[in-house]
Amino acid sequence: MSRFAFFRQSGWMTLSSGLAGILFSAVHNAASKMEQGEYGVYAILGLLVSQTSIPAVGLQLTFAQQTVHDLDAGRRAELASALRALFRATLALGLLAAVGLWFFQKQLVTNYKISNPAALWVTLAAALVSLWTPMFLGVLQGRQNFLWFGWAAMLNGLTRLLAVTVIVLGLGGKATGAMAGVLLGSLAACAIAVWQSRDLWDVPTVRFDWVAWLKRVLPITLGMGALTYMLTQDGIAVGRFFPASESDRYQAAGIIGRAVYFFTAPVTYVLFPKLVQSAVRAERTSVLALVLGATCLLGGGMALACTFFPTLPLRILYPPSYLEVAQLVPVFGWCVLPLSLSTVLVNNLLARQRFVVVPWLVLVAAGYGFTLHQRHGSFEQVIHTLGFFGSLLFFVCVAFTWWTSRATDTQFVGNVSPK
Repeated sequence: MSRFAFFRQSGWMTLSSGLAGILFSAVHNAASKMEQGEYGVYAILGLLVSQTSIPAVGLQLTFAQQTVHDLDAGRRAELASALRALFRATLALGLLAAVGLWFFQKQLVTNYKISNPAALWVTLAAALVSLWTPMFLGVLQGRQNFLWFGWAAMLNGLTRLLAVTVIVLGLGGKATGAMAGVLLGSLAACAIAVWQSRDLWDVPTVRFDWVAWLKRVLPITLGMGALTYMLTQDGIAVGRFFPASESDRYQAAGIIGRAVYFFTAPVTYVLFPKLVQSAVRAERTSVLALVLGATCLLGGGMALACTFFPTLPLRILYPPSYLEVAQLVPVFGWCVLPLSLSTVLVNNLLARQRFVVVPWLVLVAAGYGFTLHQRHGSFEQVIHTLGFFGSLLFFVCVAFTWWTSRATDTQFVGNVSPK
């Protein structure tokens, strides 16, 4: 693969994800017009979708990895069988979650100040679709079909924006209506991904090996799930421990600060299948260094923008009262940056099946969750906790990247026959 092809694909993913990000940001502009407290609930429910769909991250990367392996070896039947088996399994998981929600609905409504319990059921439906979509997006990613991968993200944002604008501004909807817009956007992205992988639905199935598949998906799910948890848990904690009116402001600063992460994430979509392919073919590649350097430049640039222009996105997206949290935006941006860099290194380790790092990632995430539960006296304290554990996670990733690459190089040299 030429560097030109890599940067062309990365450029398209950055462009499409950037446009999708603009559309998602515009959604918050419309959603913030809801009555006081409702926008905070909407933001918290969005973060809950992200956390309940943590398995989706593992599913997407596992399907991307399997697509590279199976298509390279001509095993389309195994890939098609995996898709069908996991679709049925996630549907059963969704029904089980619905039973759990029925029993814990009152507790969730109380803890997160939700005015309408129906919002939880719409959120559950959105979470279920968020489990299905990455399975098919993983196939597109593994095939390196980044054209439609990017279009799925943009259509998700456009559908969500139109739906939330009509429901909230036109019909006076609240958090429940806004989450319905999230559901519709997810369905649009899922439809594109299913359509682009439709050729696999006609392939005869073979026996699906659950044990072998779980051995691959669990480490990837836990590794990427640790990143997702650390990126989202602060907002959920604030929603639980702070008044609804204060939570609204924090969620706004969080949306802008997390842009540092989401602006750099598209490059890793291109990175993962190429690393899997190079590992399968035992090829050396410089793509990791390219992506890490690009992430440093893009993420650092976004963090600097948060530092020098903290009020600009708040003025564009939110009412004037939200300007009081402008001082949180630069802190948030720099504290999120280590997670962006960690994502690149974690993708590299998981693509090469260096799963030894996974328990350490989970341990750091668990320590972060425990500390956040104990120390949440102010917004600044919450963000600083994110920054500390995000930096710790980055150093863990650097250590394991160096250690595993050194071991690989030693093995490679040892396998070279002397002339």
